Amino acid sequence: MTSTKQVAKHFRDVHFGGNWTAVNLQDTLAGINWEQATTKVYDLHTIAVLVFHINYYVGIILKVLQGHPLEGSDKFSFDLPPVSSEAAWQALVNKALQEAEQLAVLMEALDDAILPQDFTDARYGSYHRNLLGVTEHTHYHLGQISLIKKIINGSKTVNG
Repeated sequence: MTSTKQVAKHFRDVHFGGNWTAVNLQDTLAGINWEQATTKVYDLHTIAVLVFHINYYVGIILKVLQGHPLEGSDKFSFDLPPVSSEAAWQALVNKALQEAEQLAVLMEALDDAILPQDFTDARYGSYHRNLLGVTEHTHYHLGQISLIKKIINGSKTVNG
């Protein structure tokens, strides 16, 4: 398996299953309704905001791999428009999962020779760093989503 195919598999697995942790975004979001997704727990971001945030960076990288310039700013990565219905929540989830699959397909198509090259500009690091980074970023926030979901659902334990 080429390196780019392996990176794409790792990225796809965190979204759809099959990874080492046995936790993925699709299954974790299943059964969460829009009211739960927008419930504020302590001073944490809501599940909906975290899904938006994860997808914000996926979308930026997706556009670059589609041939567009890199456009985005960390300061906008939590700017979720209001989610006030089940349809809006499902649209957010569907967008995140669809764009993740689109990105995985484009990752697989890359030649391994691109991995050490600058990702649009040297200040952003290499393609390798960004493609692995977006996967690590998803794992990080997936952990938060999992914990918030357990708190909202009234789980007696956080690790069980």
